[in-house]
Amino acid sequence: MPNIKSAKKRVKVIAAKSAQNQANRSALRTQIKKANIALETGAADKNETVRVAIKTIDQAVAKGLLHKNTAARRKSALAKKANA
Repeated sequence: MPNIKSAKKRVKVIAAKSAQNQANRSALRTQIKKANIALETGAADKNETVRVAIKTIDQAVAKGLLHKNTAARRKSALAKKANA
């Protein structure tokens, strides 16, 4: 446990940021899963779901959750499934 005031603050700040990152990562995974399920089942709103998932992936890159090449790979996989 830290004794210095600034170190105590860093522990709090890191915990808050970690919680936010975890929430964002969870939301990203949920959107990708929803898009995959919509594509597999042939849902009526599959294009909209894929569009939302791609937007979420782009937001994750902007927030630093994903590397841009990882995001490109995931978006490409979704687009490939959507066009198949």
